[in-house]
Amino acid sequence: MSTEPTILQPLIPQRIEAILKAIDTLSSSQQVTLVAVSKMQTSDAIRVAYGAGIRHCGENYLQEALAKQADLSDLKIIWHFIGPIQSNKTQLIAHHFDWVESVDREKIAKRLSEARVESGKTPLSVCIQVNISHEESKSGVLEEDILGLAKAISQYQGLVLRGLMTIPDPTLDETELRTQFRKMKNWFNQLQYLYPTVDTLSMGMTHDYLVAIAEGATLVRIGTGIFGVREKNK
Repeated sequence: MSTEPTILQPLIPQRIEAILKAIDTLSSSQQVTLVAVSKMQTSDAIRVAYGAGIRHCGENYLQEALAKQADLSDLKIIWHFIGPIQSNKTQLIAHHFDWVESVDREKIAKRLSEARVESGKTPLSVCIQVNISHEESKSGVLEEDILGLAKAISQYQGLVLRGLMTIPDPTLDETELRTQFRKMKNWFNQLQYLYPTVDTLSMGMTHDYLVAIAEGATLVRIGTGIFGVREKNK
């Protein structure tokens, strides 16, 4: 697990304050949730972020996340799983997270639903991950598969469909990026028309969250902008 040098932790509240101010300035027409991407960060760093107002944390790696959840069980953190999902991890994810933003297969949705029902908890909030840039190395459904997966998810007892998530190609220029974010917004609007539970368009990270909000994002996922650049040996 990573370490956040103690000397840098005082910078975390300053960064969060600046990000929240930027969000407030841009999000006049929609409410935007800030998720701190806390993968490879220490529990102490997350505590500092929580003290500065962070309530949502996003994790990519299950075992690392479970350890931090145990360390931080006294805090009322809303945990988002945002990484690729292996079938053999669905039970633990369903039992220990509040949100799963990276659902891209019906098989995974079914297993998450079954495990969530088994846990006795309220339905798990899920987003469909969309591979909007058509990158071969990236997870997510293609646009033509969004509606089919949404229909399947909407029928599972243990899940509630909340919306869409995407991670565009980071090499795009701003014009291309805006085009892809607008495509996502159009699909989001279609889902909102079909499903009353849909209220979340998760797109935008440290390098592009301002553009994403301008194009309709209701949730942004920021790691480096909050915790700083991770060193290679972390």
